[in-house]
Amino acid sequence: MSDVSELDDAPHRTPTAPAVGLRVPTHEDAFVWHRLFDDPEVMEYVGAGLPNELSVYEELTARQRRHDAELGFCLWTLLSPDGEPVGMAGAQPWPREWGPTGEIEIGWRLARRAWGRGYASVAARATLDRLRAAGVPSVVAVIDVRNERSQAVAARLGMERAETHTVPGEDRRAYCYRVGL
Repeated sequence: MSDVSELDDAPHRTPTAPAVGLRVPTHEDAFVWHRLFDDPEVMEYVGAGLPNELSVYEELTARQRRHDAELGFCLWTLLSPDGEPVGMAGAQPWPREWGPTGEIEIGWRLARRAWGRGYASVAARATLDRLRAAGVPSVVAVIDVRNERSQAVAARLGMERAETHTVPGEDRRAYCYRVGL
């Protein structure tokens, strides 16, 4: 699977949104993700707000390849209309012991240079289509309460804010958005 058309047999775009590609992350994408997300602004609302070590992305991309093989979906590498990696988008089982355990989480993270272009919304819609086709009944998005951009993407997807979680061991909260498929 190298692009969105191979994932769903149709390019993902709306009349005013760009076509984006989604591909199962390769081992080399660990290095790409590390480079794209090595930015305090990109990581502001993720984990402790600091860029991750390369080993985190090596494990993450390997896990996503397993998810794709076993579940038919994962956090894919997000490609701009010209085919350049600009982030990740997709879904995975909620990976933590707190929050919406046992549920499927949709998510996206983009390099700062890709912000404001509609890529996250288009990729998230493609993800919802893929999850619907896989028979997933509903999804969640757990979003830091300060992250207005991601909250706006969730709203564009028709997701509704449900519960609020306090992140264990950290002084921050996250909204859990939900939508049925």
